[in-house]
Amino acid sequence: MRRQGLRIASVVGVPILLTPIWFVLPAYLVVASPSLVGGSEDDYLLSVSLSLTLLVSVILHEVGHCVVARAFGLPVKSITISLLAGYTEIEEPPETPGREYAVAIAGPMVSLLLTAVCFAVENGFEPGTLPRLAFEGAGVVNGVLAVLNLLPGLPLDGGRVLRSIVWHLRSDENLATRFAARAGMVIAFLVVPVVIVGLLPAAGVGDHGPFTILMSSVVGAYIYLGALASLRRGQVGAALPTISVAALARPALAVPATLPLSEAVRMAHEKAVRALVVVDSSGRLEGVVSESWVRQVPVDRRPWVVVADGARRIEKGLVLAADLSGQALLDAMQATPAGEYVVDGPAPKVLTSADVAAAMQAT
Repeated sequence: MRRQGLRIASVVGVPILLTPIWFVLPAYLVVASPSLVGGSEDDYLLSVSLSLTLLVSVILHEVGHCVVARAFGLPVKSITISLLAGYTEIEEPPETPGREYAVAIAGPMVSLLLTAVCFAVENGFEPGTLPRLAFEGAGVVNGVLAVLNLLPGLPLDGGRVLRSIVWHLRSDENLATRFAARAGMVIAFLVVPVVIVGLLPAAGVGDHGPFTILMSSVVGAYIYLGALASLRRGQVGAALPTISVAALARPALAVPATLPLSEAVRMAHEKAVRALVVVDSSGRLEGVVSESWVRQVPVDRRPWVVVADGARRIEKGLVLAADLSGQALLDAMQATPAGEYVVDGPAPKVLTSADVAAAMQAT
């Protein structure tokens, strides 16, 4: 997933992007934080400091992922920071459970290290002073960041750790993805509210006010949607081996471009085929007829419409090799998006995107 934002820095050649929504956080802390009731200068400085602390903490967390991924030779496109989270866009997934584990655990380890450093440094300042409060806030921020990210469910780092363990034990990457994604859904509905609304206020971090409840809802929704996307990826991965041109292609009827649609549909029903291709007078393939277009043409108009009106001219990418399957088939379809593709071979056959999608949904 590619994200856009303001480039604020780079690390090992990887750009760090800041999305506009991030500025909502410092605006809230400066304008609406309960600590600003008195409106003193220190209150404003502390709020700005907390915003920048969170920003730097998330960046360093993501840099941990980035550096380890680059050490394994994995290409990293960017690091993007949004409202309360970051995202390191690694263009190629780790090839082994061990590498997945190392890349995933790097971020939380950085956050835990920062927590220890901040709490150690704060003791060098007088209680109640701005530097001590700033370092204390930084320690809390990084501690919470580490704890939340280590929860064992996708899309969190702990979910990737869980995924790597299941992957190693079962030798099935897609099964591991689905397992960790379902764990993420449980965390979104049950664990996150308990941690943010229950445990953290009990430990003196935050309270039970409306802002905490709102934060719990936002974090829970973020985790659930990420888990849902991960689950879908796992299901797609499991379906890939069963997806092939040979298994899904439909026999097609070859018709001339000037044939009325009503006659083409009648002939197709007679021969029990569900696809139409257009050929010239010498039988050379010219186009493939859109199934959705056929359905949209009213029955009473079909005698006055020719099949060429709903045919897409054959171009590079619309003809697929008969032996394509799995990811290679999806890559070919993504390179030239279309509703119908013609299968290369002696007999006319058509592969529809709808049939591929239905086969993947059924797995």
